[in-house]
Amino acid sequence: MKRRLISTIVLVFCILFFSSMVAQTTKWRDMYKVKKKDTLYGIANKYGISLPDLMEANPDMKQEGYQLKKGIFVFIPYGSVNSAEGMNITKGQMQSAVIHVGVMLPLHDNDGDGKRMTEYYRGILMACDQLKQQGYAIDVKAWNVPAGADIRNTLLEKGASQCNMIFGPLYTSQVSSLAGFCQTYGIKMIIPFSIESTAVNDNSQIFQVYQPSYVFNASAVHAFITRFKSYHTVFIDCNDPASAKGEYTTVLRKTLDNKGIGYSVTSLNSNDDQFAKSFDKVKPNIIVLNAASSPKLNMAFDKLNILKRKYPDMNISMMGYTEWLMYEKYDIDNFHKYDVYIPSNYYFNSSSPAFVALDSAYKAWFHTNMMDAIPRFAVTGYDHAEYFLRGYHSYGEKFVGSLAQSKYSAIQVPLHFARIPNGGLLNQNFQLIHYLPNGTGIESIAY
Repeated sequence: MKRRLISTIVLVFCILFFSSMVAQTTKWRDMYKVKKKDTLYGIANKYGISLPDLMEANPDMKQEGYQLKKGIFVFIPYGSVNSAEGMNITKGQMQSAVIHVGVMLPLHDNDGDGKRMTEYYRGILMACDQLKQQGYAIDVKAWNVPAGADIRNTLLEKGASQCNMIFGPLYTSQVSSLAGFCQTYGIKMIIPFSIESTAVNDNSQIFQVYQPSYVFNASAVHAFITRFKSYHTVFIDCNDPASAKGEYTTVLRKTLDNKGIGYSVTSLNSNDDQFAKSFDKVKPNIIVLNAASSPKLNMAFDKLNILKRKYPDMNISMMGYTEWLMYEKYDIDNFHKYDVYIPSNYYFNSSSPAFVALDSAYKAWFHTNMMDAIPRFAVTGYDHAEYFLRGYHSYGEKFVGSLAQSKYSAIQVPLHFARIPNGGLLNQNFQLIHYLPNGTGIESIAY
């Protein structure tokens, strides 16, 4: 009897121990059986979690072409920031702490800027709706601030000074007034697109998403030298006086010169034999054009096709420009054929489940399609709102967007920031979008 009692106690202890282990390692709180007409966005909303959280718990959803099927089960995670753990506050306090969001952009239907920013704002609203499902308390106020408007009048309106963060403005002429206002009232100012103002250099409240060209070019040069140091570089002059890419190619050539790395220079106007002489027949070649336009790119592809017919075993890759993302649907076969790398701060895969889900939800919300633009403005607004609201929710005034604080997995626009000495915060994200040879896929290489 005593031996049986001891065995029972040991068994109960083991059950409790392993139950505790499972409870500590399980990353999902429920299993949901998919019904007809369910969508990923709808399931995420139903449980108050983000699309990235849902996909992390169900890795098969990340596969290209994934589709929900009626009757299958999906794991429902707890959510990445849906608790007060580590914050020394209760969930009730979290829910009662309202985040006041301001949007000061051209929100009208009069021109392209207004239409693009309206779509961006719609993405913000979709993110706010999903975050509210997770218990966030969010108050959004939006002001139409068109080109030529004196934003100082907007700043006098009720609710402006109570904002915790403001997205805007679009126009450089309006940055200084809004920056001074945000600094006075301790408001986090997110400049989503403009890069011409230098206010970020001396205003601690500013988060600037887009990078000045010299910062972006420096990142591109670093990525080039790091990745292609064993390649033979071929610069192709496109004879395009309208191109602004000479700034980048000049810096790259100077860097190669300083490191003692040789390269060749040729031209789209060179005859086929002269063109071929610039390429290495043994080492892999990496091509850089000094123009980003579609006509010049297609001329380069034509010359490369002639070269490859003569030297089919020649190894050729290309380093392109962010603008080339706009040509993907026309040139994707050549992108894969010539092993193209495109430097960018953003990228979306139109067949990824997260994008497909958000795109479908956008149509249901607004009864229209997203604009056919690169980047997609609604997705940009969604990513920005998810990122900054989650960060502010977790860290409050101490949120600075560092890698350690950046928990949101973006659909299109990854973000992480670093402080400019005595100034604000500048987005540091940089990636190479790589079109793998033989059409085997597309990868994003982060730096």
